[in-house]
Amino acid sequence: MYGSLAGALSARKIRFNREAYEASVDGRIEGVGKTIRITEINIRYTLAIPQGTREETERALRVHPAGCPAHESVKDAIRVTWEADIEEF
Repeated sequence: MYGSLAGALSARKIRFNREAYEASVDGRIEGVGKTIRITEINIRYTLAIPQGTREETERALRVHPAGCPAHESVKDAIRVTWEADIEEF
């Protein structure tokens, strides 16, 4: 989803600070029988964007999961959530 968000921002011509663009990922793993299963993934983006581009950035955040092949592949089996800390420069 990290790359898909970068692509969604670039498609909207939002020049974000790539050096400050980060994602941290946490997951939840549960035991199922004699094995384990990933049940949840939470992504937290840190993003610096130019002033005046927040609305377009928030739209990119809303739609980027649908453009991500990994998300589309696991969304019915693993709960995937995201949030973003956005700073304007």
